[in-house]
Amino acid sequence: MTAALVRPSGIRLHIVTGKGGTGKTTVAGGLAMALACDGKRVLLCEVEGRQGIAQLFDVAPLPYAERTVAVVPGGGEVWALAIDAEAALLEYLEMFYRLGRAGKALDRFGVIDFATTIAPGVRDVLLTGKVYEAARRRGGKDGNRVYDAVVVDAPPTGRITRFLNVNAEVAGLAKVGPIRKQADSIMTLMRSRHTAVHLVTVLEDMPVQEALDGIKALRDADLPVGRVIVNMVRRSPLDGAARGALSDGTIDAAAIEVALHKAGIDASPLLVDGLLAEGYDHLERLALQEEQRTILSGVDVPVIELPLAADGVDLGMLDDLAGILAGPGLP
Repeated sequence: MTAALVRPSGIRLHIVTGKGGTGKTTVAGGLAMALACDGKRVLLCEVEGRQGIAQLFDVAPLPYAERTVAVVPGGGEVWALAIDAEAALLEYLEMFYRLGRAGKALDRFGVIDFATTIAPGVRDVLLTGKVYEAARRRGGKDGNRVYDAVVVDAPPTGRITRFLNVNAEVAGLAKVGPIRKQADSIMTLMRSRHTAVHLVTVLEDMPVQEALDGIKALRDADLPVGRVIVNMVRRSPLDGAARGALSDGTIDAAAIEVALHKAGIDASPLLVDGLLAEGYDHLERLALQEEQRTILSGVDVPVIELPLAADGVDLGMLDDLAGILAGPGLP
């Protein structure tokens, strides 16, 4: 991965969303590694309680505490945090009301879980409030920011606007007071030039349409759209001549059988027919990708494409994805 490709930017908070199954956790992890190039310190947060980050980086389940999960070339660090609403509320009560043991007692009686269940907007304020605190936190004698960037593996596209637009969520619950003040502060950051919401999709009908709907919903809520990141793009192993022959039906089945025999493969007519069927399916998949790519090209949002990891995502592949994300398209 080439650290020099990372461009300087005023964006400190990167929100990553996407339809389920598009690989948004993988993209969030790759983005965190890209941002950590050149000695940067990046915090990668998750808010859905799935421990997806721990699985991605092959580490133990994350507690409600920041942990280092990767060191990238150049000495940069990726830290991770699984944000839990109940733990965030206890921290909030201790920080602003000095409740300490009293807050833990409330947790034992189930009051905290009850409050966040009947008022989901409060839960989102707590989750985004912890992200807000981490993005603004300063430390050390020099007072510099603890993290150069914060990346959030956020809820799916269908819920992202509601999750981020905490002002609307608490409007009926708190018109004044600390909860309302916290929501106002969060919204100031969420709508600022220091924040970008990236939408992850794959080149299929429903995920692309959900990404388009997500862009509109975010803009309607005055939330900043960053990039559309197209994940798991299939590259064709066939050259142009082979694709052309499949497309126009001039493929020579006998020639395929001869070639397989030369390679030491016992090529029965059944095997050749199966290979041809897979070839036709492959062409259909490529056509679908191109159709959806054309649709995305009409959107006034920069698009970054990431290749399909045919053998699964390990730390090596994650580093490769980070190298792509660290290019000129990185905001």
